[in-house]
Amino acid sequence: MSAKELDPITLDIMWGRLIAAVNEQAAALMRSSFTSIVRDAEDLSACVFDRRGRMVAQSVTGSPGHINSMATGMEHILKTFPLDTLQPGDVIITNDPWITVSQLHDITIATPVFHNGRVVALFANCCHALDIGGRGLSCDARSVYEEGLFIPIMKLHSKGEPVEAVYRLIAANVRTPDEVIGDIHAQITANEVGAKQLKSFLEEFDLADIEGVADAIVARTERAMRAAITALPNGSHPFKITIDGFEKPIEIQAKVTIKDDEVIVDYEGSSSTVDLGINVGFNYTVAYTTYGVKCAIAPDVPNNAGSFTPIRTIAAVGSILNAQHPAAVAGRHTVGHFLPSAIMGALSGILPDKVMAPGADSLWNTHISGFDKRDNQFFSYTWFSTGGTGALKGLDGLSATSYPSGVAGVPVEIIEALTPLVVRQRALRPDSGGAGEHRGGLGQTMEVEVLTEKPYLFSGMYDRCHYPAPGLYDGKSGATGSIASSNGEEVRPKLSRMLPPDTVLTLSLPGGGGFGDVKRRDREAILNDVLDGYVTPEAAKRDYGFEYTPPHK
Repeated sequence: MSAKELDPITLDIMWGRLIAAVNEQAAALMRSSFTSIVRDAEDLSACVFDRRGRMVAQSVTGSPGHINSMATGMEHILKTFPLDTLQPGDVIITNDPWITVSQLHDITIATPVFHNGRVVALFANCCHALDIGGRGLSCDARSVYEEGLFIPIMKLHSKGEPVEAVYRLIAANVRTPDEVIGDIHAQITANEVGAKQLKSFLEEFDLADIEGVADAIVARTERAMRAAITALPNGSHPFKITIDGFEKPIEIQAKVTIKDDEVIVDYEGSSSTVDLGINVGFNYTVAYTTYGVKCAIAPDVPNNAGSFTPIRTIAAVGSILNAQHPAAVAGRHTVGHFLPSAIMGALSGILPDKVMAPGADSLWNTHISGFDKRDNQFFSYTWFSTGGTGALKGLDGLSATSYPSGVAGVPVEIIEALTPLVVRQRALRPDSGGAGEHRGGLGQTMEVEVLTEKPYLFSGMYDRCHYPAPGLYDGKSGATGSIASSNGEEVRPKLSRMLPPDTVLTLSLPGGGGFGDVKRRDREAILNDVLDGYVTPEAAKRDYGFEYTPPHK
């Protein structure tokens, strides 16, 4: 069936079926995962591609860094293994940072789908491995060679048979082989579930493949995206964001140019590649650039190959946003997650009703490993936390909510059930959201103890500890983040450190920027903030000139 033969109602039904297939694929991965990173934090993505390697549909669950990086990475997979070389039962694996998700911990599994003897589509998914060897999840490395096991594009299964040497190689190079190999099996199973759903779809609609459906979906998406861009005035709009970096700050300079029905995002002037692991592969830069543009300009347009085509990304080779092999990239999110805010800041002058002030943006990734004193067994655990998002016109920012990554916070009960960690406190952080007509979202405070009698390894991939999230339209900046230890041990963001067993850590996560002049904030909203404990009476007076008088008993 060609694209021209598809009426809108039939296409909508088919589109819904494809979305259902990838959602079932993602659900299968989450249900069968061995780790809370995938099962609870939902650090995964799932997509279906046509024969030309175009992403046609993605699951609702998924990080833009995973999804959009896989979308551009599929062309590299098909160059290595052209369609006519693939066999039923083949499974392809890679974690190459420069062609997929810009970090060795993120493993991509792709599976061709055969129907009536030919490849009709590919299902792929990506999720964060609990361990990948090397230094572990930290920014300490000075090259990708130190960061862990690098898996080039290769077959994990051939004609349905596991390539045992690859499995043995992976298991021998990671600290938690049961969990890592278990999640790889879950990834394979997830693709098989998606393939089963797709075959049922093809049989029901009597289709040889999804090429005609894909043509229609991608073309309509591209037209909708170009129409949204065309509605904007031509022109160039610069914006700069400063973030912590290591010894000196990192600058992200974005110039967003609207040119007829295209958007060009140029990062000229951004900082150069650094010696430690916060560099970003260009594929990841493209992923969060396309996501940021789409959120600001056309959030309702489906995310597939058609929505990417009108957006061009430029970043100089050797800049921190186009780091070249063998640069260290494990902490690439501590830079890459700020790109959507840079784009929204640039577009704030022409889209004041649609953009959001910068927020905490970068996930706070915490990794702790050591020995559980209860059984003296080695443990290794990673969890994700987040601060507040920026405010936007008409709405306060969201507190302790992950944007732009979309990764979920893991409940305390799960952390404590799986590890010797005790979370003594987890609460929203008052006064951390930037003041404004609409207040920035609050960060959170976490106090963590490790039940161990031996020193333990702590690694925190954190940002916005020195440079807060700025506000927009006269909104005030959010609060910066910080790390404190109970015994005075110095703990620096982005660098791993062995800590004494009695060290209790307090993480104070940053808040989002405010939106609009503080003088315009509704007095009832300020009162409610004080009553809810989001803003202290002292801050209400300082930022808004609001005197809170407690009611007499």
